[in-house]
Amino acid sequence: MSLQDDDILGKAYDANLMRRLIKYLRPYKWQVVFAILLSVMVSGLEAVRPYFTKIAVDVNIAQKDANGLLNTTLLFLLLLIIRGVVQYLNAYITQLIGQKTILDLRMEIFRHLQKLSLKFYDKNPIGRLITRVTNDVEVLNEMFSSGIVMVFSDVFMIIGIVWFMFSMNWRLAFISLSVLPFLFYGTFLFRKKAREAYREVRLYIARINTFMQEHITGMLVDQIFGREKKAYQQFSEHNAGHRHANIKTVFYYAIFYPAVDIIGAVAVGLIIWYAGGNALEGTVTIGTVMAFLQFNEMFWRPIRDLSEKYNIMQTAMASSERIFKLLDDTSIIADAEKPIALQTIRGEIEFRNVWFAYTSDGSHHGDEHWVLKNVSFKIRAGETVAFVGHTGAGKTTIISLLSRFYEIQKGEILVDGINIRDLATGDLRKHIAVVLQDVFLFSGDIKGNINLGNETISLERVQQAATMVGVDPFIQTLPNKYNEEVKERGATLSVGQKQLLSFARALAYNPRILILDEATSSVDTETEQLIQSAIQTLLVDRTAIVVAHRLSTIQRADNIIVLHKGEVRESGTHQELLSLNGIYYKLYQLQYKEQEVK
Repeated sequence: MSLQDDDILGKAYDANLMRRLIKYLRPYKWQVVFAILLSVMVSGLEAVRPYFTKIAVDVNIAQKDANGLLNTTLLFLLLLIIRGVVQYLNAYITQLIGQKTILDLRMEIFRHLQKLSLKFYDKNPIGRLITRVTNDVEVLNEMFSSGIVMVFSDVFMIIGIVWFMFSMNWRLAFISLSVLPFLFYGTFLFRKKAREAYREVRLYIARINTFMQEHITGMLVDQIFGREKKAYQQFSEHNAGHRHANIKTVFYYAIFYPAVDIIGAVAVGLIIWYAGGNALEGTVTIGTVMAFLQFNEMFWRPIRDLSEKYNIMQTAMASSERIFKLLDDTSIIADAEKPIALQTIRGEIEFRNVWFAYTSDGSHHGDEHWVLKNVSFKIRAGETVAFVGHTGAGKTTIISLLSRFYEIQKGEILVDGINIRDLATGDLRKHIAVVLQDVFLFSGDIKGNINLGNETISLERVQQAATMVGVDPFIQTLPNKYNEEVKERGATLSVGQKQLLSFARALAYNPRILILDEATSSVDTETEQLIQSAIQTLLVDRTAIVVAHRLSTIQRADNIIVLHKGEVRESGTHQELLSLNGIYYKLYQLQYKEQEVK
């Protein structure tokens, strides 16, 4: 079952899921206990209220005791004040528990998302993951803050009301509760229909989030190709589905609550019919009748609340199932039990008979699924090695495997003679810097996008890195210089400016291994010359892997490895490969002719 199965309807109550949810309440167990005690107090104080009516009518008024009536009224007022204070404390503590619990859960989800490998993100849309962290967690917030604890209040209130009713007049109590079978049947139907409607609501929320994420990210494509109306129509369909699903839930509530009120009114009629006749005969007091009428009104309120709590519980079960499915995902690059410490490295890299496929199970029939097939090469420390080949040859995959974003199925990858599986991923990656073609900048400022919040990288070091790659003159023209605000994804910067900032970022971290993945393919000739000049300085005493389509940018490489359909087909210097008249020669001739045409 994949993480995308939002439309699968879970159980209304799952004991295993509930046990896992209760685990998040354990750090606040004493607060939970205190909140439950307060709920019991609120219920008891609420249930005793009609008893004061009986005393006032049957004792004080019947005996014309003005002082007694005043004392009963003052005690009743004191009861209301105490109940108000206790109810305030109860609401505050339950909401506090809910917020703390949700904070812990959200942090655990985000921490887990940071650990998951890229294979996980290849399969799961970002919009659905956002739904997990926002909507699904918020549903659990309702359960923690107004579900688990407040259920005790409703249950104890019902118990208290029933106890007082039977203690006053057991026959009248049976008459009052005789309508319960109709209530239970109506509640059963309501739960079934509401559960289906809520499932549709959750499904459409996930679809809306996914659609919004995709189309906001791809807004440029929508506008370039004039797809605004089509996208609007698609979003309208998702939004209309969400509206219809919500209207269904409103419809079922609109039927259920009046039905409960009608059943309650029937109970009132039975009380008046039976108790009224007995009161006329003197066997039941007027105060008892009034108290029972109040008890009846109070009895149906927690019944309605429990029905709503049921829906909260049911949606919480479905949300928790999806959240725990995410937390249980094992797409994690696990470190060795006792990883080898790697403080410094020389930068020697070796691939030994590496086979890799992006399929999850690693099972293959033939060669069609393998991205890399028996790839072997060695890069000496300080060397610059370029990888070339047609699109899909496996160039970028090699970079991802070296950084251990994916696990290989066969073979070994070694850094300084050590298998990278024996290293902690954090130790390995801190010695590697990657400059990608598609540069990602975060919201913040220029400095923060170069040092990425690393406090050990000072402003002076940031400026030095920016100067070396030639982006400092541009930064100096900005009003706030290194504190200039960067919009989301660097929207206000050109492609070349973002690329230069990514070079400064890599240089600021001073890596032993530098990876350039099509790093100059998206910039103009002038910016490329600037970058090429910076690269020569950057590559000194570093091991470098360069992936490039423009063969003119890699002619100075110490070694060029030609990949074709996932295999190493040629290897050598620029001149050596040209003399072979092989794949590299054909690629070079093709690009040379393109340049002539231009």
